[in-house]
Amino acid sequence: MSLSNIVSVEQLKERLANGERIVLLDVRFNPKEPSYGREAYAKGHLPGAFFIDFKADLTDPAGEHGGRSPLPTPERLASLFGSLGIDRETAVVAYEDGNGPAASRLWWVLRYLGAERAQVLDGGYSAWTAAGGLLSAESAVVAAPREFVPAPRADWLAGVEEARVASAGGGAKLVDSRDAAQYAGLEAPFDPVAGHIPGALNYFWKDALAADGSWKSADRLRERFADLPPSGEIIVYCGSGISATPNVLALREAGYANVKLYAGSWSDWISYEGNLIATGDE
Repeated sequence: MSLSNIVSVEQLKERLANGERIVLLDVRFNPKEPSYGREAYAKGHLPGAFFIDFKADLTDPAGEHGGRSPLPTPERLASLFGSLGIDRETAVVAYEDGNGPAASRLWWVLRYLGAERAQVLDGGYSAWTAAGGLLSAESAVVAAPREFVPAPRADWLAGVEEARVASAGGGAKLVDSRDAAQYAGLEAPFDPVAGHIPGALNYFWKDALAADGSWKSADRLRERFADLPPSGEIIVYCGSGISATPNVLALREAGYANVKLYAGSWSDWISYEGNLIATGDE
């Protein structure tokens, strides 16, 4: 059986207690408070965890195209991970405050680059502390850097051309991960144009979580995505390629093997004149 993309606090504690080498990455983030993550890390984090600055480390400055949160180059990402003692064979567990887009984005980046043993911590920092997990205020020290040789996987990433083909009925299913109001074009809190890519189906990313905020089981996720063909290609997007990643994770966890992230997402789609825009419940 393949490794789950999600690890529970209890499973992580047991693996660490058994001496398994796992690199922990703290990617707590608040878009309204740029300094939040680093300050939270300084106050307390899982022992040995390294801090990842979500905005600085996992996105590039926006340009004419590519969306609001462009992916850094594989080489820049590989240099970062290598400097933290991570290579493609390293077990990595990413966490944030709870279950949100930041840890999922970090998980996706690692998996896209070929790191098969990347996971997210179910419930994140909140679940760890609720379970009495130890904390540290000391910055982690890298024992030894490793060479991370990126092996980008084309079957994990989609661009605007693939989204256009899918929108025109070209086989792949488009999944819009934003809330219903943004999908319908009633709101556009972050972009100058409201609406969605024609043909896209709306699956709000937070619906992958149970009432207590934990990830739904694989069976429940399969029920959630029952209307999507299990063997077909699925292209997932959101506003800027961040909150789509929990849906990518959820689909993978549910057994969907052909799932791509449209990294530029809606903010990239609307940057091209001529791309059609749909509104309402289509």
